[in-house]
Amino acid sequence: MFTPSQHDVRRFFCEIYQKTQKHGILTPLETIASGWIVQHPEYHDALADTEAALQADYSVDQGKTNPFLHLSMHLTIAEQISVDQPKGVRAAFQQLAHQFNSEHEAHHQIMEALGEMIWTSQRTGHPPDGQSYIEALQMRCR
Repeated sequence: MFTPSQHDVRRFFCEIYQKTQKHGILTPLETIASGWIVQHPEYHDALADTEAALQADYSVDQGKTNPFLHLSMHLTIAEQISVDQPKGVRAAFQQLAHQFNSEHEAHHQIMEALGEMIWTSQRTGHPPDGQSYIEALQMRCR
């Protein structure tokens, strides 16, 4: 399993932003990430300077949204939807996209449930619970 470091993730998104600005060739994964970068212009300044991005502090006490975490979660959710894993995430996404009339807002709804699942896993020391994640998504679909 590939486990990128914080710096790896930040470099990944900064490089994609820079390639996109120069109309460079992107891999399929980079193309998906670039689509999310385009939809978040509020992060472009953070992505424009790789060295500053590597040093930036996005701890909770700083009160700033971590653009790299946010974009990583979009990428994770896109992958989950594409392979319907955990089972039911694609149907929940489709229902949320219809409900909110926005695929982007559907991602943000899923992101909240994903964040809760990860937080619970870290707090309890148990593996992530895919079933409770899907149940949380289904609750958002009502």
